[in-house]
Amino acid sequence: MSLRLLQVLTSDGDRFVAASTAGVKARRVKGATSVYGLANEAIAAGTTLSKLLDTKGFEEEIDLADALDQKRVLAPVDHTDSGRVFLTGTGLTHLGSADARDRMHAKAHAADASDSMKMFRMGLEGGKPADGKPGVQPEWFYKGDGRSIVGPESPLLSPDFAADAGEEPELAGIYVIAADGTPFRLGFTLANEFSDHVTERTNYLYLAHSKLRCAAIGPELLVGELPADIRGTARITRAGQTVWEKPFLTGEANMSHYVRNLEHHHFKYDLFRRPGDLHVHFFGTATLSFADGIQARDGDVFEIQAQPFQLPLRNPLKTVASPRSGVRIL
Repeated sequence: MSLRLLQVLTSDGDRFVAASTAGVKARRVKGATSVYGLANEAIAAGTTLSKLLDTKGFEEEIDLADALDQKRVLAPVDHTDSGRVFLTGTGLTHLGSADARDRMHAKAHAADASDSMKMFRMGLEGGKPADGKPGVQPEWFYKGDGRSIVGPESPLLSPDFAADAGEEPELAGIYVIAADGTPFRLGFTLANEFSDHVTERTNYLYLAHSKLRCAAIGPELLVGELPADIRGTARITRAGQTVWEKPFLTGEANMSHYVRNLEHHHFKYDLFRRPGDLHVHFFGTATLSFADGIQARDGDVFEIQAQPFQLPLRNPLKTVASPRSGVRIL
């Protein structure tokens, strides 16, 4: 059975960790208030999260669907110091993922294949080396720190200077760096790697700007290995009506890279192996409403569902004012 961990609030606002292996029923983990804390405890004890939970034991049963409806489910992982969290990602990693991206950039590369298509082909040819060695490196980007994480049911905030606010339904891997610099993968979570596709389409060199947005993760952290074939649905609802819906595929059977290859090319940098840091790394998608001509509006709700996750990731869109003060000279 798939082990899933969640961070939840009581009706009084106290935090706890819940664990579930089936359905939307879960049990409260004794003495646990943080998945990050459990991860470090497991690393120090030389054990796994699953075995650690068995030793800690469980308390009362929790109805996760009810907790989610009451907005008491938090992001499945966080850190007390948001500056110790890295949000990063890799793109053009899924079979078919070049199509939507190539359509965005085709006009600028009418005489030749776009850079997106070239990068995608490199992944097809070298993203899954059979000998276990590192393959070709993927596209890579930085999204922000812990302040950029949005939990389930919370608004995805889009700055008022943004040209677009679009979903990217995918998975993210969650990692903690041990005292000796070793990255430990805790598991995987549903994610909305929210981006500004109009800005990106203007010029591919604006990709870095387009990614500097918040991102939603959760509600559940899937512990252990990732199923090879994951099939989900992404949708946008407006005033309770569905305005766009499309299936999305992920898992290595639907990817041009092995997960281990994406991990290698992130953690090969000593910068990303500082003890105590938390990493949320997005693995990419082949599905975008923007590619179908959809432009989200304030109040629209993005929803992502996929088995073996039992709960959906839902977030409304909200535009917010950006800072107005300029740089001052000392």
